[in-house]
Amino acid sequence: MTKIKIAIASGKGGTGKTLISTNLARTISDMGEKVHYIDCDVEEPNGHLFLNPKNNQEEVIRLLSPAGVDDAKCIKCGKCSEACHYNAIAVVKDKVLFFKELCHLCGACQIVCPVDAIIEEERSIGTLRHGLSGEIDFHDGLLATAEGGMSPRLIRKLKTYISEGINILDSSPGTACPVVETIKDADLCVLVTDPTPFGMHDLKLAVAMARSLKKEPVIIVNRASYNRLDLEEYCQAQQLEIVGEIPNDRKIAHFYSRGDLIIDEIPEYKVLFKKIAARIIESAKHERQVKKPAEESYFFQDRQVIKKSLESDEMHGKRPKEVVIISGKGGTGKTSLAASLSALDHSMVIADCDVDAADLHLILKPKIKESGYFSGGVNAKIIQEKCTACGKCKDACRFLAIEKEVKEGKTKYYINPVDCEGCGVCHLVCPEDAIEVHDAINGEWFISETRFGPMSHARLGIAEENSGRLVTLVRDHAVNLSKKYEIKNNLIDGSPGTGCPVIASLTAADYAVIVTEPTVSGLHDMKRVFELVKYFGMKAGVVVNKFDINKDMTEKIKEEASKAGIKMLGFIPYDEIVTEAQIKEQSVIEYDLKSEVAKEIIKVNKNIKNEIASNE
Repeated sequence: MTKIKIAIASGKGGTGKTLISTNLARTISDMGEKVHYIDCDVEEPNGHLFLNPKNNQEEVIRLLSPAGVDDAKCIKCGKCSEACHYNAIAVVKDKVLFFKELCHLCGACQIVCPVDAIIEEERSIGTLRHGLSGEIDFHDGLLATAEGGMSPRLIRKLKTYISEGINILDSSPGTACPVVETIKDADLCVLVTDPTPFGMHDLKLAVAMARSLKKEPVIIVNRASYNRLDLEEYCQAQQLEIVGEIPNDRKIAHFYSRGDLIIDEIPEYKVLFKKIAARIIESAKHERQVKKPAEESYFFQDRQVIKKSLESDEMHGKRPKEVVIISGKGGTGKTSLAASLSALDHSMVIADCDVDAADLHLILKPKIKESGYFSGGVNAKIIQEKCTACGKCKDACRFLAIEKEVKEGKTKYYINPVDCEGCGVCHLVCPEDAIEVHDAINGEWFISETRFGPMSHARLGIAEENSGRLVTLVRDHAVNLSKKYEIKNNLIDGSPGTGCPVIASLTAADYAVIVTEPTVSGLHDMKRVFELVKYFGMKAGVVVNKFDINKDMTEKIKEEASKAGIKMLGFIPYDEIVTEAQIKEQSVIEYDLKSEVAKEIIKVNKNIKNEIASNE
């Protein structure tokens, strides 16, 4: 028996990735194959809600981490801060401050410290869970609260449980480092999308990401009943194979909301998933040639490069009130709500901090006034003519990004750019100065005008790292805009999940609006976000989108919010009008102000303002 690794990914959340992963896992198991389901969405793992594994065992993952400095040794030279590419250390007024949430545990601070003052201790970054769902081996990971930067490291530990047979790797959404870690060595990458403007936009990013990793993906279209001509034309132009289509069936939404597998509840879907599973397994058995090169990089102009957060005089003084819209999982309607709130109140600066899969610009149509590059680390390359093959770089790299090759008795070392996180440690330890580093271009930032007011936004490069720092830059630009235009409130469209970009969106913000939906996964992920806002001591409120698809689950959400001391802000009904507005590139407020959805969003907006006012 051989190992077959099938990664299920998506450019955006909410496309039905986990629904498809879990139903495929059970279908393939019923076909007589040995199946290992590995939930690599460690920020918000949901597979267990549908597969219900038994005999669970837990394994705590610990890594060596900076825990402080020995004040008796520390000379406050600042070299640790200079060496850190993640802004996780600062030396302020003869004090060394560590920001645990930003640290990537690369070890650079310890290497450069001239007096050995950095104290390192093991810390838990998360937990792996192992069990059985029928005949399926089940494994998932649960990232510890506020450990966003550790997602790839926890996924790497989780993937050690890949075994003989069919391995289903349920990836997180997006195109950033956790997704890359999941799919980089898969035999087949399956991208799940839906035929909406958001789905189409993010599919293009996901295809580019997969092809940059030399993976030719196949496509599953979920909610395929919408007008999908644009999607079919794109797939045809890109020579992408569609291996299955799932109808836009409200029955699916109902059973999904309860945590049921649809193949158990709706007989025709058992037949459909068996056909899709057969096509996927057959595709995974053969090497797939990348049919078209990865799309060109975003970065093609000679523009200003910003390496860190802004430090201009404008950043000092009173900050505006910052309201952050977040969600535990993707696809809850977070961005649609942000667009509608922007349409209701033109006296705000808008910041799209979902830099991994930004969609707000599809509705707001910003006119770019200023732009530039973002550098969140370094690109490193070994100069073979200088290298003595001592191996010190490989020993020091905590990301396992340096590979050893022995050919014809000669040893060479190479840096794998896919695994490299741009920390620069290899350059620091090389005794021969044989490792060349230069600033990496990880993303692009924009300052724009929209029909609702000024906007700060960005996009992370395909398969790039340091999304948290790019989010901080977007927020800094938004603060400068608010001061320039004398605007008192900023609206931030955050990322889904609990990782780096979410942490960077929440830090020092005034209020969090948590958007969820009445499903088992929506409830589960909302509770994870509750832990995060509690960690930051933030005031927060909840909006339930599509509240009427499962009113019993909506009541459970209200109960959990009450237990957590979090206010309910509103209940938005299910209505196809939301997708219709997206297709027209409008907010719901603009598309149909008299609709029940618009009326409820107006109530939500009023409640948010009341909450902010009461917090002053």
